[in-house]
Amino acid sequence: MLEPQHSRDRQRRLLQVLNDRKLDAAVLGLPHHVYWASTHRPFWLQESAFILFADGRSWLATANEPKKETAADEVVAFEASWLGTQRQEQPAVVAERVLNALVQGKCSRIGIDASAATSQVAIAFLGASVAIDADMWQLRRRKHPDELALMRQAIRCSQAMHQRARQIIEPGIAELRVFNELHAAAVETAGEPLSAVLGNDYACGVGGGPPRNDHVAQAGQIYILDVGPAYRGYFADNSRAYAVDRKPTDEQLAAWRAIVDVFPIVERMAKPGVRCRDLYTAVDEHYTATVGRQLPHHLGHGVGLQPHEFPHLNPKWDDVLIEGEIFTTEPGLYGPHLNGGLRIENQYLVTKDGVENLVHVPMELA
Repeated sequence: MLEPQHSRDRQRRLLQVLNDRKLDAAVLGLPHHVYWASTHRPFWLQESAFILFADGRSWLATANEPKKETAADEVVAFEASWLGTQRQEQPAVVAERVLNALVQGKCSRIGIDASAATSQVAIAFLGASVAIDADMWQLRRRKHPDELALMRQAIRCSQAMHQRARQIIEPGIAELRVFNELHAAAVETAGEPLSAVLGNDYACGVGGGPPRNDHVAQAGQIYILDVGPAYRGYFADNSRAYAVDRKPTDEQLAAWRAIVDVFPIVERMAKPGVRCRDLYTAVDEHYTATVGRQLPHHLGHGVGLQPHEFPHLNPKWDDVLIEGEIFTTEPGLYGPHLNGGLRIENQYLVTKDGVENLVHVPMELA
């Protein structure tokens, strides 16, 4: 799980936002943010809230009892379940306790994120409240050591999934069987259930999508497996493409070569201070020169507490890489001539001088 000392460090970074925006407190209710700031990861059917006051004090409202090592100076617990029934009014219950803490702290100007609990706070709070979601998104970009450890474990789960895929994919295998066996491989590697629904792409002979009932892999098709296991709240996201019969066509191999040649471009260019638009443009130019078409979708995105975060390797945004964040690079090509398409995806940690590839899985089609 996340570690209290690193959550205290994250609180100090959030405190700077409070000082810059002249806020008396920040109130967080989104489960991702409560976890990030306090180490307390709420059960998915339960609400919680975290307050950081401008003087540095921290406060947590949680269902039942939190774990012992929580990065909060004061913890207020409430009953989330009565006789085994989860209470529907939990957002209002949490908001009432938050409002009492804000009154005691003599807060007149607060920042809030968007969540069920903080919406109730905003409705009833008598002072001024401002949205700080954009601030939180930026703070979450740089991963602390405890976050990176959880993401490395999620990536190990994804690597076990790809290893299993290479063992079982063959003509006639059902998409649902592939999905189930990959899910089992991830759970066995994690040593516990995954913390989110296993998402991304598990359909064969098409560009992506969930596994389909009664669909089986066929010779000549390419199986795109874009896997996204989540370990204790943090996601992996990487993809490989497999020739079902291990006999890729010349066109499929040419597309594969164009795709794998993207990664040296990104690895050469990416470092702190580089504009993500420049990475996108360089790869788009590579596509135009090698396959005569433009990049068909985004080049990549950040990963962490959510599958898609900052930074965005996408011309719709103008993000700049920072040290400590993790992003994906996922070039692809699709079409009937490829019998569906191909997509390969790695995850990179931005280091002081460049990037580190965190995914160690063969990229070959066969």
